[in-house]
Amino acid sequence: MIFEAVLGTMIVLLVLWEAFETIILPRRVTRRFRLTRAYYVNTWRPWRAFARRMKNPKSRETFLSYFGPLSLLGLFAIWAASLIIAFGLIYYSESRTDGFHPSLNTCIYLSGTTFFTLGLGDVTPHTGIERFCAVLESGLGFGFLALVLSYLPVIYQAFSRREVNIVLLDARAGSPPTAGELLLRHAGPQGKEALRNLLHDWERWSADLLESHVSYPVVAYFRSQHSNESWLSALTAILDASALLISGADDECARQARLTFAMCRHTVVDLAQVFSAAPHSAGQDRLPPEGLDRLRSSLATAGISLRQTPEATEKLTKLRAMYEPYVHALAIHLYFSIPPWMVSESVSENWKTSAWGRISGLAISSQQTPGFDDH
Repeated sequence: MIFEAVLGTMIVLLVLWEAFETIILPRRVTRRFRLTRAYYVNTWRPWRAFARRMKNPKSRETFLSYFGPLSLLGLFAIWAASLIIAFGLIYYSESRTDGFHPSLNTCIYLSGTTFFTLGLGDVTPHTGIERFCAVLESGLGFGFLALVLSYLPVIYQAFSRREVNIVLLDARAGSPPTAGELLLRHAGPQGKEALRNLLHDWERWSADLLESHVSYPVVAYFRSQHSNESWLSALTAILDASALLISGADDECARQARLTFAMCRHTVVDLAQVFSAAPHSAGQDRLPPEGLDRLRSSLATAGISLRQTPEATEKLTKLRAMYEPYVHALAIHLYFSIPPWMVSESVSENWKTSAWGRISGLAISSQQTPGFDDH
């Protein structure tokens, strides 16, 4: 009798504490064992493994996009089922002392109808402790539903705020976004001022991303609308561009780039810690020496002059080492693609395409967009 009551009470306290840390507490929880963390680890890994077997990239990205919303609903269902079973154990323990001796299934049924405040009345509590638990559970059930209803808008607001700047980056840095395209499209008159403002906006965006994704890590599993975009690829492109400006320029953009780089680097490091993604280097260099020379040459042709001294190259290498290992770790864990430093061939950008255009062959190319690519 005591065992069922103690076990049920421990489950109730554990679930309530997990819900408090996940929904209400606005900070990262460093406790080693968490029910919510164990749930995501044991559901995301097989989901990601199955996605790896899918050959079509768009189908794979669509499949991955379902995980975030479904995992959230699954977590709520586990919490609710755990509370119902826990109170059922408490009812079962107490009912063995009142002479009625209902089965465990009956006690769980009583718990379920009480938790969801159905009030059917076909099974009722008899002792004072059972009545107290019934009132307590009905209050918890009502509060649980209210908490879930208030939690979902917060999640989707954080997702919406994150995606706005990612979509805006499409016309400014390409699809997927790259540092080379970002700088090239801000060459010419008023380009530096526009670039400085953009970096300032992304400094604030990365701070908002850090705050929301540390408080609600599940948002990181929500994928962007387009398969060639993600919050990690956008963040990487901004880090790449900032590193180039810091190492090769001495103007107003370079100062803002230092601030943006510091905030974005802080974001990727902390999120890597949240997901226990240990930093490591990629097997292939994203920017080999010949790639860096080609990038600098393209920028110089467009009128963007960057230092090409050995000191500038060494500084760029040190800056890359500060964030790339964490970016690679997050990309592997969340199954994202990391963008290159500069696209090597023409790609169709998201704002230039549509379903009708792909079907009829009317997708707009860069050459068909007068003045857009004129630097």
